[in-house]
Amino acid sequence: MNYGETLNYIHSLGKFSKPAGLDRINMALKKLNNPQNNFKSIHIAGTNGKGSVSAMLAKIFSTAGYKTGLFISPFVIDFRERIQINGEFISEEDLVFYAQRVIDTGVEMTEFEFITAVAFSYFSDKKCDIVIAETGLGGRLDATNTLTNVAAAVITKIGLDHTGILGDTVEKIAAEKCGIIKNCPVTVTSPTQRKDALAVIEGFSKKLVTPDLSQLTALKCDQNGSAIIYMNREYEISLAGEYQIENALTVIETVKNSGYDIPYETVKTALKNTFFPARAEVISQHPLVVLDGAHNPDGALELSKILKKQNKKAVALIGVMQDKDYKSVLETTLPLCRAAVAVTVEKMPRSLDGKTLAAAANEYCPTVAAENYDEAIKMTSEIADGDPVFVFGSLYLAGGIREKLIDFYKNF
Repeated sequence: MNYGETLNYIHSLGKFSKPAGLDRINMALKKLNNPQNNFKSIHIAGTNGKGSVSAMLAKIFSTAGYKTGLFISPFVIDFRERIQINGEFISEEDLVFYAQRVIDTGVEMTEFEFITAVAFSYFSDKKCDIVIAETGLGGRLDATNTLTNVAAAVITKIGLDHTGILGDTVEKIAAEKCGIIKNCPVTVTSPTQRKDALAVIEGFSKKLVTPDLSQLTALKCDQNGSAIIYMNREYEISLAGEYQIENALTVIETVKNSGYDIPYETVKTALKNTFFPARAEVISQHPLVVLDGAHNPDGALELSKILKKQNKKAVALIGVMQDKDYKSVLETTLPLCRAAVAVTVEKMPRSLDGKTLAAAANEYCPTVAAENYDEAIKMTSEIADGDPVFVFGSLYLAGGIREKLIDFYKNF
């Protein structure tokens, strides 16, 4: 198979085509000679912040000189973004090679199980010193929960998401995510973790570390990032949003408690230079255009804090999945906007139709529907007339529209 055929094969496997469980992935990994045993890892679960925490950790360890694998889900820029070593995406040739290796095991798997087996085999062959691995969904039955040499488990902010699969309470969801806390020596969690979730995490952890907010001073926080003092040391955080300060503190404590001696200056440099697309990503400064993957209530709440800081009300460009709590997202964000443009997320059967979304959004601010991404971008720009534009509602929207936004606004 060539690269295109390989991608088509992977996507044909389906996300929820088989019951949740670890039997299939364990069988495949055994036939691959258990590559997951050949590297250390930091394992990350949670509702919001997993990707940002993963990106910061990977940047710190690679800056420190470790050969660092990064496994994230979903992707924004390119499918190969899901599997990286020291910031470099897996090559098309390697993806084809390792996919065929996994196919040759003869084990039928879901898409995420398959790509997990590909990633672990690749990281093992490339002799990674450490792998930063983000769960796909939940934790207990997630394919990444086959990792064995875990230096630290990280539980980011937990909220209500995927309730039909993980449970309808924060406690149930937390228990599923805490399934990754097995034999690892330390667990690190968010400094603003909900109390009901924190109680569950404490019950699973041998040693639990939570960043000390009393040791934090925020010097600056805007759409270009933050500057803080934590434990009497200064840091600059390239990723924008108040929530990224909390994520950075979680990362700092994870590095400190994971058994690695990484100097402060290395951590400082890495946090200043971390890039992660579609996390309050500034596409354009003039006019201000911000792309964010906010798609659930907690993500929307954090985005609303950025919206409130704008001197002029923004115009929103929105697209959502119909199986998400999109009404809460709209309720939290759109009253802070003066208008919105709704669009169907392209190439996603789960997307809510743009016209249906516009009707729901119109309750909070005047909203019109666009036929496609190009029309949505043009309409949003015309309505905004120089005022801020915020694009959000789904990481799938972010991934599909990002390059079009960059191309459109590069001439402004």
